[in-house]
Amino acid sequence: MNKDLDCGAFLDSLSEYVDGVIDSALCAEIEDHIADCDDCRVVVDTLKKTIYLYHKTSEKTVIPVDVRERLFHRLDLDDFVQEKSLLS
Repeated sequence: MNKDLDCGAFLDSLSEYVDGVIDSALCAEIEDHIADCDDCRVVVDTLKKTIYLYHKTSEKTVIPVDVRERLFHRLDLDDFVQEKSLLS
């Protein structure tokens, strides 16, 4: 099989693979593929690290309301600030 096709099939299933919700047979095929494909292994490692860092930092990082409002105003997102305050 062509490596590009293997990589394409891998990328189509990447999210399910990383989430751990993929069929065990397909999971084994993906793991065989990434064992031989440096590019796909880097993609998986990067995605897993990104998810880890997001979860690690999102638990501790809370932007104060006044800072968030100034940021949204600076980014011209005043309508979004008003929507959020109506929902609170």
